[in-house]
Amino acid sequence: MGREEQENHTYFAGFILLGLSSSPEFQGLLFPIFLSMYLLSLLGNFLIFLLIFSNSSLYYAPMYFFLSHLSLADLGFTSTTVPKMLHILVSQTNTISHNGCLTQMYFFVVFCTTDNFLLASMAFDRYVAICHPLRYTTVMSYKRCLLLAAGSWLLAHVHSLLYVLLVSDFSFCASREIPHFFCDLHPLLRLSCSDTSSVEMMLVSEGTTALLGPLVLILLSYLFIVLKVLGVPSASGKYKAFSTCSAHLTTVALFYGTLIGTYIRPSSTYSGSRLRVASIFYTVVTPMLNPFIYSLRNSEIHGAMRKLLQKRRLLREQRFFS
Repeated sequence: MGREEQENHTYFAGFILLGLSSSPEFQGLLFPIFLSMYLLSLLGNFLIFLLIFSNSSLYYAPMYFFLSHLSLADLGFTSTTVPKMLHILVSQTNTISHNGCLTQMYFFVVFCTTDNFLLASMAFDRYVAICHPLRYTTVMSYKRCLLLAAGSWLLAHVHSLLYVLLVSDFSFCASREIPHFFCDLHPLLRLSCSDTSSVEMMLVSEGTTALLGPLVLILLSYLFIVLKVLGVPSASGKYKAFSTCSAHLTTVALFYGTLIGTYIRPSSTYSGSRLRVASIFYTVVTPMLNPFIYSLRNSEIHGAMRKLLQKRRLLREQRFFS
C-alpha cells in the first residue's frame, strides 16, 4: 500500500459495514429475498395506515388509532436499516460516514423505542376494554390516546438523542469495521477506544428500564385480562375476549423475543453473527408480518378495504363517463 493510500486509510472518518455476508454469490441470493420482504413491509404497513387514516370509524377507535401509529413506526423502522443493507448487497459499497452512522443509529433507536411504547399503550387499551368495559369510552378518550401516542414518540426521541450525543464524543482509533448491516450501539461501543463505561451503565439501567418497563406493563395488563376472562362463564365469551388480544400478543412475542436477548446484556458479550440474525427478525420480518397479523382475521379492516376499493371503482367510473 502506498503512502497516499495509507494516509487516506488512516484519516477515513466513517465506518465499514460488513453486511450479512462477504460472499458475492450469497449476496446475490439475499438481495431479491430482502427486497421482496422490504416491499411487502412497505406495502402492508402503508395500506394499514391508509385504511385507518381514511376511515373515521377506525381512526377514532383507540385500538386502530394505535395500530396506525405502529404501522407508521414500522415503516420508519424498516426503512432506516433495510435500504442501506440492500445497497451493500447490490453495489458492494459498504462504507458509511460518521454522521450518517449516527443518524442511522438515532432513527433506529427512535422507531424501535416508539414501537415499544405503542405496544404498551395497545396492551393498556385491551385491559380497559375487557376489564372495565363500562368506563372504556371515558378512559380511552381520543384526547388520552393522542397523549399516549405523542408521549411515545417524544420519549423515543429523547431516549435516542441521549445515546447519540454520548456516542458522538467517542474516539474510534482502531478498526472501523462494524460486523453488522447497520450502525447499532453495541458494535460501536466495541470499536471505540474511549471510556464507554458511562454508556454501558446507562444501557443496562436506563436502556433496560425503557425496554422492560413497557413489557412489564404489557404482562400486567394481560395478567388482569386472563383473570377477568377466566371468570366469564361461557366458552364463546372467553374465545371472543381472547381473540381480540391474539394479534397484539403475537406482535409482542415477535418483537420482544429477539430484542431482549440481544440488547439486555453488556456489549462485551456481543456476538456479531448472533446480533445480525436477531436484527433481521425485528427490522425486517416483524414489520413485514404485522400488517398480516392484524388484518388476517379482522373484519373491520376487511370492511375498510372493501370501502376503499369501492371508492376507487366509483372514481374510475365517474372519470370514464365524464
